[in-house]
Amino acid sequence: FTCRSEEIRLCLCCVFKQAQKNVLLEERVQVLQQQNEDLKARIDLNLAASRQLSEENANLQEYVEKESNEKKRLSRTNEELLWRLQTGELSPRMSPNQSPLHRPSPGPASPSHPPLPR
Repeated sequence: FTCRSEEIRLCLCCVFKQAQKNVLLEERVQVLQQQNEDLKARIDLNLAASRQLSEENANLQEYVEKESNEKKRLSRTNEELLWRLQTGELSPRMSPNQSPLHRPSPGPASPSHPPLPR
């Protein structure tokens, strides 16, 4: 009888310890599940931010491409005008009606284009 009751007592002790471990593990699982949910929410926010940044990047690349094309166009126009000046096809003293450069300026204080070098 004593041996049997000692076995039962030891068994109950083990069950009690296991129950305590289970409680701690369940608490840990809850903490990890909450952390998992928080990380999922952060991932969703990061994905949204990443999509927005990708869209902004695409828009900026398009803008840079347009600006680059405009710069190239203006450079070609400038080279053509310089060539015309050098070959005498375009005179720096042409009347405003004859010059392809003529554009009415908005006012004397702020010309629309800087003067060409002579």
